[in-house]
Amino acid sequence: MHPDLAVKQSEIRDLCRRYGVTRLEVFGSAARGEGFQPGRSDADFLVTFAPDRRDDLAAFADLKDALEAMLGRPVDLVEREAVESSRNFIRRRSILADAERIHG
Repeated sequence: MHPDLAVKQSEIRDLCRRYGVTRLEVFGSAARGEGFQPGRSDADFLVTFAPDRRDDLAAFADLKDALEAMLGRPVDLVEREAVESSRNFIRRRSILADAERIHG
């Protein structure tokens, strides 16, 4: 995990609890630490919400906004279930292989 994210893990976990997230993982260059350019690269996250928050679009949008504000960079937030059920095997395998758990 890139150091810019590692130092914020405690704050990120607090956000997860606030928005009903049961699992949050970083993937892509922010997880690998290679090719990640502070100030330029976005941060990619897989998210799993608690059952009572799964259809809460406001929680999804608010979490994305809060992560972007905290990290000072764009955030791509993807539901883990969508990746796991993707028919694109190569993309699914690549994302899940990179995923590094932050919360849950």
